[in-house]
Amino acid sequence: MTDLYALSADELSAFVESLGQPPYRSRQIWGWLYERGATSFEGMTDLPKALRSALEAQAALGSLDLVAEQRSRDGTRKRLYRLASGGHIEAVLMPYDDGRRTACISTQVGCAMGCTFCATGQMGFARNLSASEIVEQAIRFARELAAESRRLSNVVLMGMGEPFHNYDASLAAIRRLMGDLGIGARHITVSTVGLVPQIRRFAQEGLQVRLAISLHAATDEGRSALLPVNRRYPLAELMEACADYAAVSGRRITFEWALIAGVNDDEATADRLGRLIRGLPAHVNLIPLNPTQGFEGAPTQAPDAERFVEVLARHGAPATVRVRRGIDIDAGCGQLHDAVVG
Repeated sequence: MTDLYALSADELSAFVESLGQPPYRSRQIWGWLYERGATSFEGMTDLPKALRSALEAQAALGSLDLVAEQRSRDGTRKRLYRLASGGHIEAVLMPYDDGRRTACISTQVGCAMGCTFCATGQMGFARNLSASEIVEQAIRFARELAAESRRLSNVVLMGMGEPFHNYDASLAAIRRLMGDLGIGARHITVSTVGLVPQIRRFAQEGLQVRLAISLHAATDEGRSALLPVNRRYPLAELMEACADYAAVSGRRITFEWALIAGVNDDEATADRLGRLIRGLPAHVNLIPLNPTQGFEGAPTQAPDAERFVEVLARHGAPATVRVRRGIDIDAGCGQLHDAVVG
């Protein structure tokens, strides 16, 4: 079976022609895939019945098998998918009061980075996803939103895995999100734990995609305890790459900071962070820790989080405390894993 979502426009055209169809049929099918949100070949009503039958016999609309879906009290949806080659991933759709609908998608089965407070990191690494497997997670949400007369407005590569550890497929997926699905570059965010060579490479891509850096500590000792990757790319090297990225791209960087009570949420730590990122065009996204079974830390409470914001403001570093979503279904940042059910 040929997965149509794995084909470029030219490849789709060649496949359709191999079925004895004229070139314009591939354009019709493309429109059904990425503009009209078809969920079946039978639903492609302007195609001849014989072509629909041929597609049913020889092609597939994606390769992800939906195993389970959970819905949070706040409207967040979390999905567990089985991959055709084995393994499972999770993807999340987050609705916001201002009308935004954001898909958080995965780039790997598991993760090799080993961040101590992250459920995906606690899994270990199994394999990279292909570009089509990454994109399909967003396509699934987009076509279902379209059926509700809504649209997918934002995509974040912040699900399972380290996108820059799967650089080529992640970049191919980003380009497809923009070109095929029509998501604007500034509505796409890619998050990394700080793989310095890939940050430098990304700066040369010429994209307006948002870059987020998982920071979480302002000293090498503290960061290495939470993010083992810091032993390979310490803070001085990471900050230099961030400064170069900002200079080359002209883009602001988001620094992600999981607020862990008694670990990295005191005023002295906020002061160190403010001095560390001073001079960079940056925004700090503060995320009270989301619970996972493999980490005993607790989330910072609101008064301490607000004091952290105030200290950063003295350094001219804007910061906001993120609204936690989907926590009751383990759909928050750092909570995704291969939660096979049944």
